[in-house]
Amino acid sequence: MRCRATPCLPFGSGATAAFELPARPAAVGTARRVLRDLLAAWGVAEPVRDDAVLVASELVTNALVHAAGERIVCRVRAAADRVRLEVEDQNRGPARPAQRQSGPDDQNGRGLFLVGALSADRGMTLAPDRPARIVWADLTTTPEPPAPAGPTPSEPLPRTIPHSSEGAPPHAPADPCP
Repeated sequence: MRCRATPCLPFGSGATAAFELPARPAAVGTARRVLRDLLAAWGVAEPVRDDAVLVASELVTNALVHAAGERIVCRVRAAADRVRLEVEDQNRGPARPAQRQSGPDDQNGRGLFLVGALSADRGMTLAPDRPARIVWADLTTTPEPPAPAGPTPSEPLPRTIPHSSEGAPPHAPADPCP
């Protein structure tokens, strides 16, 4: 694996890294480990690191399964409020990446759904100067504002269904075993 990375810079200072992996199943685990280490060194918060690792895992897996290439290039760019992940393959597969509807018993087909759910934005571009496809995802690093809290009742709300210790509800059948 070849890896080029900026030294450990404070997060948001334009840190970038790129690493090349052979197109083999072990590349997925390697990409996860390298990405987690880079983002930790850059000071990216753990929840964002976890999401980024999952997104990268899905993108690298898709490159392996669908691109029929010999190598995969992963790039990471950190900005003040986002992390961009890019996975470049050699674009030898028959189709562009597309989200599909998986059945409940399907073993695969949920990768781009997960990428979309965890990313602020995502897409695919073709490299202008070589036969390559770059699938990318942006993850936000700023936390979502908390949902507004509902009113706190000053006294408990009345129960519409009695608790079992309060006896049978009025519409319950009579107890057959008195």
